[in-house]
Amino acid sequence: MITFLAGKILLKKDKFIILEVAGIGYKVFLSRQTLLKLPEISNDIKLFCFQNVKEDALDLYGFLTYDELDFFEVLMDIRGVGPKSALDIAALGSLEKIKDRILAQDEKIFEGIPGIGAKKAMTIILELTGKIKLLSGAKSKGSTDSAEDALVQLGFSRQQAKEALRHVSATVKSPEERVEIALKSLGKN
Repeated sequence: MITFLAGKILLKKDKFIILEVAGIGYKVFLSRQTLLKLPEISNDIKLFCFQNVKEDALDLYGFLTYDELDFFEVLMDIRGVGPKSALDIAALGSLEKIKDRILAQDEKIFEGIPGIGAKKAMTIILELTGKIKLLSGAKSKGSTDSAEDALVQLGFSRQQAKEALRHVSATVKSPEERVEIALKSLGKN
Protein backbone atom coordinates (compact mmCIF):
# COMPACT_ATOMS: atom_id res chain seq x y z
CA MET A 1 0.00 0.00 0.00
CA ILE A 2 1.43 3.37 -1.02
CA THR A 3 0.98 5.90 1.80
CA PHE A 4 3.73 8.43 1.13
CA LEU A 5 5.58 9.72 -1.92
CA ALA A 6 8.43 12.22 -2.25
CA GLY A 7 9.54 13.31 -5.68
CA LYS A 8 9.55 15.86 -8.48
CA ILE A 9 6.47 17.29 -10.17
CA LEU A 10 6.58 16.39 -13.87
CA LEU A 11 3.12 17.55 -14.92
CA LYS A 12 0.20 19.47 -13.40
CA LYS A 13 -3.39 19.16 -14.63
CA ASP A 14 -6.77 20.30 -13.26
CA LYS A 15 -7.30 17.28 -11.01
CA PHE A 16 -3.97 15.49 -10.78
CA ILE A 17 -0.21 15.67 -11.05
CA ILE A 18 2.40 13.26 -12.34
CA LEU A 19 5.03 12.81 -9.63
CA GLU A 20 8.39 11.25 -10.50
CA VAL A 21 9.76 9.07 -7.73
CA ALA A 22 13.01 7.19 -8.45
CA GLY A 23 12.36 7.19 -12.20
CA ILE A 24 8.72 6.09 -11.92
CA GLY A 25 5.81 8.45 -12.69
CA TYR A 26 2.80 8.29 -10.36
CA LYS A 27 -0.53 9.89 -11.27
CA VAL A 28 -1.81 11.42 -8.02
CA PHE A 29 -5.28 13.00 -7.79
CA LEU A 30 -5.39 16.16 -5.66
CA SER A 31 -8.04 18.59 -4.46
CA ARG A 32 -8.15 22.05 -6.03
CA GLN A 33 -6.96 23.52 -2.71
CA THR A 34 -3.90 21.27 -2.70
CA LEU A 35 -3.13 21.96 -6.36
CA LEU A 36 -3.09 25.69 -5.65
CA LYS A 37 -0.53 25.20 -2.86
CA LEU A 38 1.91 23.18 -4.95
CA PRO A 39 5.18 24.61 -6.24
CA GLU A 40 5.92 24.85 -9.95
CA ILE A 41 6.80 21.92 -12.22
CA SER A 42 10.28 20.40 -11.59
CA ASN A 43 10.12 21.17 -7.84
CA ASP A 44 10.23 18.47 -5.19
CA ILE A 45 7.22 17.76 -2.97
CA LYS A 46 6.12 15.23 -0.38
CA LEU A 47 2.61 13.81 -0.32
CA PHE A 48 0.70 11.55 2.02
CA CYS A 49 -1.34 9.19 -0.14
CA PHE A 50 -4.47 7.09 -0.15
CA GLN A 51 -4.34 4.16 -2.54
CA ASN A 52 -7.77 3.21 -3.84
CA VAL A 53 -7.81 -0.30 -5.28
CA LYS A 54 -10.72 -1.20 -7.56
CA GLU A 55 -11.30 -4.04 -9.98
CA ASP A 56 -10.48 -1.89 -12.98
CA ALA A 57 -8.21 0.81 -11.51
CA LEU A 58 -5.54 1.64 -8.99
CA ASP A 59 -5.78 5.33 -8.03
CA LEU A 60 -3.68 7.49 -5.73
CA TYR A 61 -5.05 10.52 -3.88
CA GLY A 62 -2.52 12.94 -2.42
CA PHE A 63 -2.48 15.29 0.59
CA LEU A 64 0.06 17.75 1.94
CA THR A 65 -0.51 16.81 5.59
CA TYR A 66 -1.33 13.62 7.42
CA ASP A 67 -4.38 15.33 9.00
CA GLU A 68 -5.86 15.91 5.53
CA LEU A 69 -5.30 12.25 4.66
CA ASP A 70 -6.87 11.19 7.95
CA PHE A 71 -9.94 13.35 7.27
CA PHE A 72 -10.23 11.93 3.73
CA GLU A 73 -10.15 8.37 5.15
CA VAL A 74 -12.91 9.26 7.62
CA LEU A 75 -15.00 10.58 4.72
CA MET A 76 -14.36 7.35 2.81
CA ASP A 77 -15.84 5.36 5.72
CA ILE A 78 -19.23 6.98 5.15
CA ARG A 79 -21.55 4.87 3.04
CA GLY A 80 -22.20 6.50 -0.31
CA VAL A 81 -19.11 8.72 -0.25
CA GLY A 82 -16.47 7.62 -2.71
CA PRO A 83 -12.99 8.99 -3.29
CA LYS A 84 -14.07 11.61 -5.84
CA SER A 85 -16.77 13.00 -3.51
CA ALA A 86 -14.37 12.88 -0.56
CA LEU A 87 -11.79 14.80 -2.60
CA ASP A 88 -14.47 17.37 -3.57
CA ILE A 89 -15.36 17.77 0.10
CA ALA A 90 -11.69 18.18 0.95
CA ALA A 91 -11.50 20.93 -1.69
CA LEU A 92 -14.14 23.05 0.07
CA GLY A 93 -11.53 24.94 2.06
CA SER A 94 -9.12 24.51 4.90
CA LEU A 95 -9.49 21.42 7.06
CA GLU A 96 -10.38 23.56 10.10
CA LYS A 97 -13.01 25.51 8.13
CA ILE A 98 -14.65 22.31 6.92
CA LYS A 99 -14.63 20.79 10.41
CA ASP A 100 -16.12 23.95 11.94
CA ARG A 101 -18.93 24.07 9.37
CA ILE A 102 -19.73 20.37 9.85
CA LEU A 103 -19.73 20.74 13.64
CA ALA A 104 -22.10 23.71 13.20
CA GLN A 105 -24.46 21.36 11.27
CA ASP A 106 -24.16 23.58 8.14
CA GLU A 107 -25.65 21.39 5.40
CA LYS A 108 -25.06 24.11 2.79
CA ILE A 109 -21.34 23.29 2.89
CA PHE A 110 -21.91 20.53 0.32
CA GLU A 111 -23.86 22.64 -2.20
CA GLY A 112 -22.43 22.24 -5.67
CA ILE A 113 -20.82 18.84 -5.10
CA PRO A 114 -22.22 16.37 -7.63
CA GLY A 115 -24.16 13.52 -6.07
CA ILE A 116 -24.60 15.15 -2.65
CA GLY A 117 -28.11 16.45 -2.07
CA ALA A 118 -29.69 17.69 1.14
CA LYS A 119 -30.44 14.19 2.47
CA LYS A 120 -26.92 12.86 1.88
CA ALA A 121 -25.46 16.11 3.27
CA MET A 122 -27.32 15.59 6.57
CA THR A 123 -26.21 11.95 6.69
CA ILE A 124 -22.59 13.00 6.20
CA ILE A 125 -22.88 15.72 8.85
CA LEU A 126 -24.45 13.35 11.38
CA GLU A 127 -21.80 10.69 10.83
CA LEU A 128 -18.93 13.15 10.85
CA THR A 129 -19.88 15.22 13.87
CA GLY A 130 -18.58 12.71 16.41
CA LYS A 131 -15.76 11.40 14.22
CA ILE A 132 -14.25 14.86 13.71
CA LYS A 133 -14.03 15.48 17.43
CA LEU A 134 -12.34 12.14 17.93
CA LEU A 135 -10.08 12.74 14.93
CA SER A 136 -8.85 16.11 16.13
CA GLY A 137 -8.83 15.17 19.79
CA ALA A 138 -10.49 18.51 20.42
CA LYS A 139 -12.73 19.04 23.39
CA SER A 140 -16.12 20.57 22.82
CA LYS A 141 -16.25 24.34 22.95
CA GLY A 142 -17.16 25.44 26.44
CA SER A 143 -18.56 22.11 27.63
CA THR A 144 -17.39 20.53 30.86
CA ASP A 145 -20.07 17.82 30.83
CA SER A 146 -18.54 14.56 29.64
CA ALA A 147 -22.01 13.01 29.16
CA GLU A 148 -22.97 15.89 26.85
CA ASP A 149 -19.70 15.52 24.94
CA ALA A 150 -20.29 11.78 24.56
CA LEU A 151 -23.77 12.35 23.08
CA VAL A 152 -22.38 14.92 20.65
CA GLN A 153 -19.67 12.45 19.62
CA LEU A 154 -22.41 9.91 18.95
CA GLY A 155 -23.87 12.29 16.38
CA PHE A 156 -26.47 14.29 18.29
CA SER A 157 -26.44 18.07 18.17
CA ARG A 158 -25.30 19.90 21.29
CA GLN A 159 -28.85 21.21 21.74
CA GLN A 160 -30.33 17.68 21.54
CA ALA A 161 -27.75 16.44 24.06
CA LYS A 162 -28.46 19.26 26.54
CA GLU A 163 -32.21 18.75 26.23
CA ALA A 164 -31.98 14.99 26.77
CA LEU A 165 -29.68 15.42 29.78
CA ARG A 166 -32.11 17.90 31.39
CA HIS A 167 -34.52 14.97 31.82
CA VAL A 168 -31.94 12.86 33.68
CA SER A 169 -32.39 12.89 37.45
CA ALA A 170 -29.80 14.93 39.36
CA THR A 171 -29.20 11.90 41.58
CA VAL A 172 -27.57 10.07 38.65
CA LYS A 173 -23.90 11.09 38.81
CA SER A 174 -22.10 8.58 36.57
CA PRO A 175 -21.57 10.00 33.04
CA GLU A 176 -22.13 6.51 31.59
CA GLU A 177 -25.52 6.17 33.29
CA ARG A 178 -26.50 9.72 32.29
CA VAL A 179 -25.66 8.93 28.65
CA GLU A 180 -27.60 5.67 28.79
CA ILE A 181 -30.72 7.37 30.19
CA ALA A 182 -30.40 10.27 27.72
CA LEU A 183 -30.09 7.83 24.80
CA LYS A 184 -33.33 6.17 25.84
CA SER A 185 -34.98 9.59 25.90
CA LEU A 186 -33.56 10.49 22.48
CA GLY A 187 -34.73 7.15 21.10
CA LYS A 188 -38.36 8.03 21.91
CA ASN A 189 -38.21 11.27 19.90
